[in-house]
Amino acid sequence: MEALNFIMELITKESTVALTAAVPMVEVRGAIPVGVAMGLSPMNALGMALLGSMIPVPFILFLIRPIFQMLLKSDHFKGFIHRLTHKTLDKSDKVRKYGFWGLLIFVAIPLPGTGVWSGSLAAALLDMRFKIAFPAIFLGNVIAGLIMTALSYGVAGAIGSGV
Repeated sequence: MEALNFIMELITKESTVALTAAVPMVEVRGAIPVGVAMGLSPMNALGMALLGSMIPVPFILFLIRPIFQMLLKSDHFKGFIHRLTHKTLDKSDKVRKYGFWGLLIFVAIPLPGTGVWSGSLAAALLDMRFKIAFPAIFLGNVIAGLIMTALSYGVAGAIGSGV
């Protein structure tokens, strides 16, 4: 019972937001509204979501290609890896064409199928250098986070005021 209490004490609102933001497809788009709904200030929710969502980026940029190469040797994963690779590359024409700016915009648009995970995967598959990809992903993520904070704070403010 003490172990459970210890774990529950570690799970703060902030860590919940950061861990939520690290989940693919959720990222800042889902973590900021969660943080605001949990009672965090919009800036606190934004900061924790940005921190959490950036955790996977270096791992994806450096490790996804070797992992994909390993998984392509398995009949169980070969089809999935081919579909994921082709789907990502099909969506990343602007990233390929415009490089840093294309990647920044791709990550900044808070829509399904865009974001940190997809942008990092596209950058890795397009063999973008880390010193180009990481700042573009970070700045795009900040823009997406600011958009979601404005939307979340506006919705939470409207609900809180009884509108």
